[in-house]
Amino acid sequence: MGKQEWYLEYEIHINRPGLLGDVASLLGMLSINIVTINGVRDSRRGMLLLCDNNEQIERLSTILQTMDNITVTKLRQPKLLDRLAVRHGRYIQRDVDDKKTFRFVRDELGLLVDFMAEIFKEKGHKLIGIRGMPRVGKTESIVAASVCANKRWLFVSSTLIKQTVRSQLIEGEYSEENIFIIDAIVSTRRANERHWQLIRELMRLEATKVVEHPDIFVRHTEYTLDDFDYIIELRHDPNEEITYDVIDQPSLFGNDVFSEFDF
Repeated sequence: MGKQEWYLEYEIHINRPGLLGDVASLLGMLSINIVTINGVRDSRRGMLLLCDNNEQIERLSTILQTMDNITVTKLRQPKLLDRLAVRHGRYIQRDVDDKKTFRFVRDELGLLVDFMAEIFKEKGHKLIGIRGMPRVGKTESIVAASVCANKRWLFVSSTLIKQTVRSQLIEGEYSEENIFIIDAIVSTRRANERHWQLIRELMRLEATKVVEHPDIFVRHTEYTLDDFDYIIELRHDPNEEITYDVIDQPSLFGNDVFSEFDF
C-alpha cells in the first residue's frame, strides 16, 4: 500500500507559544509528514498529512485526545472542501439546508475559480448551476476555472463577448473533455428548437455542463434543480439579493432590451 493522505483539523482553546511545535513534533515521532498547514477558521487549524498506514493515524488520534489545549474536530481522508480550506485559509460557505449550494462573494473569485476547477477535473457527467446578478463575474469565473483545469470551454449560449446561440456543434466539439456553458436567459429569449435539441444532446453527454441562471433554466425545460450536482451563488456582497424581476417584466422596446443587461 502506498502513502495515504489524511486531513487533520483541531480547535485551539489556549494558543500558547510552542503549541504548533508540539503537534508537529508528535507527527514527526509518528513518522507522519505534514503536506500543508493553514488556519481554516477562527481558532482552528487544518493540516494535510501523509502517512504509511492507518495505525499511525489511530495512534495520533489517541494521543491528541489527551492534549488539553486543543480538540480534534476532523480526522479523515481529505475531501475537496478540506483541500481548498487549507489552500485558501477558509472554508467555503455552504447552505445549511441544501448541501449542494455553495455561496461566494466577488472578493472570493480566486477561491471560486479553484473550487470549480477541481470539479471540472472530475470525469463524467456534471451539471453545475451558477446564480448571480449582472457583471458579478459568473462567466469569467467559469472560463478561468476551465483554464485552470486545462479544459476547453464552449459557449452554447452566452453574452460574454457577443450574443451566442448555437444550434449545432462540429464533430470535434462533442468531446467529453470540454466544458459546455449555457446562459439560460439567452437560450430562453433567443433560441429556437434546434438550439434546445442541442442542449438535450449535451445533457446526455458524459461531460461537464455549466448553466448560468439555473432557476430560469428549470422554469422553461423538463429539468429540475434536483438534476444539478452543484449550485453556486455569486454576489457582490453577502447581503445582495439575487432576483430576476427585470427579466420577468415585459419589455417596452422588444426582446433586444435583454442583451443590454449583460446577464
